[in-house]
Amino acid sequence: MEKGGKGHRLTQIIIAALNEEEGIGFTIAELKEILGKTKILVVDGNSNDRTAEVSQNMGAKIIYQDGNGKGNAIAKAIKCVDFGVDYVVIIDADYTYPAESIPEMIRILKENPQVGMVNGNRFNSHLDKKALHSVLYFGNRLLAFTHNLLNGITLRDPLTGLRVVRAEILRGWNVKSKGFDVEVELNHRVEREGFSIVEVPIKYRSRLGEKKLKIVDGVSILKRIIIESTY
Repeated sequence: MEKGGKGHRLTQIIIAALNEEEGIGFTIAELKEILGKTKILVVDGNSNDRTAEVSQNMGAKIIYQDGNGKGNAIAKAIKCVDFGVDYVVIIDADYTYPAESIPEMIRILKENPQVGMVNGNRFNSHLDKKALHSVLYFGNRLLAFTHNLLNGITLRDPLTGLRVVRAEILRGWNVKSKGFDVEVELNHRVEREGFSIVEVPIKYRSRLGEKKLKIVDGVSILKRIIIESTY
């Protein structure tokens, strides 16, 4: 798929960002290098640094979320997505996830109509343990085990911050999650819409800027896993 080609013009990117001045510029620059003239939508959580300014200078469209948390930001973004596109990329703002994997993820969706979402899997032979703090690593593994056990959706990395999803799946999605638990809710949204999820191995980098995920977020994710398992 050529950079800037038709396939990428049918793709839109969502980036939820809060005080990500250090990483957002590198993230957008890499996306533009790999995907060319793809629409980039940054949802700023009312940052108190230059996140919005840097994003706008890089050519991204900026909107501001009304509440707090990643789930709230994704809900806001969905209302602003151009649903003339076929695919929506959701990627973190901290430069941890490689844009080089996205064309392959789009190709999988184009060639497999039964697949609704392709996720970047951090937990593979390429994982640099230094890039993922040990507490976060073991927390992720525990939540992944619980997610797969209770919900019957077998994913190696259900909480990944890099996804490419069919735009039609996002239409009409009433997002309930407020924070990082939105990843779990989206997994179930895809499955309930009758699609499967595919994972591809990616290289995960050390984040630029301060990490936002805390232990309390793990509790919220666990609650969401339990809630989704009862539906």
